[in-house]
Amino acid sequence: MTLIEHIYEFRRRLGYALLALIGGAILGFLWFGNRVGPIPSLGDLVTEPYCAVPPDRRFPSGDSCQLLQTVPFEAFMIQLKVGLAAGAVLFAPLWLYQIWAFIAPGLYSKERKYAMTFVSFASVLFALGAVLAYLMVPHALEILMNFGGDAFVTALTGEKYVSFVLSLLIIFGVSFELPLLIVMLNRVGVVRYDQLKKWRRGIIFALFVFAAFVTPADPFSMIALAGALTLLFEFAIQLTRLHDRKRDRQRADEGWDQLADDEAAPFEYTPSTVDDGEPRARPSASGAGGTDDVT
Repeated sequence: MTLIEHIYEFRRRLGYALLALIGGAILGFLWFGNRVGPIPSLGDLVTEPYCAVPPDRRFPSGDSCQLLQTVPFEAFMIQLKVGLAAGAVLFAPLWLYQIWAFIAPGLYSKERKYAMTFVSFASVLFALGAVLAYLMVPHALEILMNFGGDAFVTALTGEKYVSFVLSLLIIFGVSFELPLLIVMLNRVGVVRYDQLKKWRRGIIFALFVFAAFVTPADPFSMIALAGALTLLFEFAIQLTRLHDRKRDRQRADEGWDQLADDEAAPFEYTPSTVDDGEPRARPSASGAGGTDDVT
């Protein structure tokens, strides 16, 4: 393709991706206030962590579980925001395919395999992190709403609560990509198991500091995120250990470890030949129906 054709192709793929996001947003908007068979409504899923807080810590106290709307159309904008986020997740295969269809023609088959593996594991890890964050939201809210004792009563607005939940889901989801990043860096030779083993204590300490900064001021979220990242980091280290052991065994079998620093690597330098098929007959310079080189 020419440059203009690439731009047109990018515009077409981007348009299809935006249509998928718009369709997902409409579906999520409708799902917000309606149940789909045994599946609860999206609004119930969003407010469930808040409703899990003890009734005496909510405002107004009692059996009702409602968020405050302080400005007109706030509930509409919340429903639109949550519907767009849910639709983007549900319709992710559609808009991710458009991105992949634009990038894939420029990749080799091996690069396509690595890219598909990376995207698949990244999606699973992000989902696991979001699920863990969703389970931690009630404990985080209960602790944060207990600060101040009886001198304060917490009246959460819908906008503040939804922003808090979505930000926590994104933080946990993105943080869970750490082991995948370590494995990919090890695959390309940037870090090795020996280095990670030496840095293990410092990295674990950094993970706890990171969790303390990005999570709310409650111990449950911090310990949950730091503990999960530590387990994933240890799992990634073991994967790098297996990969390095396999690579060192291959290097030993090929004899690379015995080479001097100024010695050439044992590559096969013989140039490849053209296929050994039957040679094709060349037209003669002077013959029936033949032409000379000048002609």
